[in-house]
Amino acid sequence: MGLVGEVGHTGKMGPIGERGIKGDPGYIGLAGFKGKPGTTCDCSRYRKVVGQLDVNVGKLRNAVKFLKNVILGLKETEERYYLLVKESKRFGEASMNCKLRGGTLAMPKTSETNQLMAEYVSQAGLMRVYIGVQAQSNDTDGTSGHVFADSSPLQGFTAWSQEEELNSPVSPHTNSSCVELLRSGTWSHVECEAAMFFICEFPKSRRRGAGGGGGGRGRGTPALVPP
Repeated sequence: MGLVGEVGHTGKMGPIGERGIKGDPGYIGLAGFKGKPGTTCDCSRYRKVVGQLDVNVGKLRNAVKFLKNVILGLKETEERYYLLVKESKRFGEASMNCKLRGGTLAMPKTSETNQLMAEYVSQAGLMRVYIGVQAQSNDTDGTSGHVFADSSPLQGFTAWSQEEELNSPVSPHTNSSCVELLRSGTWSHVECEAAMFFICEFPKSRRRGAGGGGGGRGRGTPALVPP
């Protein structure tokens, strides 16, 4: 065997190998030094600001209530607004007018709502208004009944006058298939071509939570004048 030769030049770097598996967690380090004590919060001025905000919010709520109840003349329940429209229109025109405002003809589905609407009519010095009730035929068996403006059938509460209850059901094909609300709170059939005032209803806009959509005027915001 000959003599050991000199060390050769460094060769080129080889290709990068595959990534190895993750190692074990290291040891927990030493606790750091204790920080300096913080400054005492002077919260009195913030409490004053919050208190003033509460006062302003209360004033705003009162202003909104005044706007709704006095200026606009709106009535409301927990879920809906009601607007008495003092424009004489036929039933079909009244229904379309409410839709253009973002609502429907008012539907007294409970005795409480019916009483509120009747008082609304009486306080306005009126005798009767159109409401969202109309006779409709059943396509399956040919019988007739009444539905609300949202096409839901009358169930449970009704307020027909004694005269209406004694009469036979009104055919939806007659001109008297529409319904009016009297100031006494009773319902009566009326010719659909008659021109009279009417009440629109609007669902109250709910706060939009997670996943809520947006854009445009929210449902339940009554428009005083149709677009």
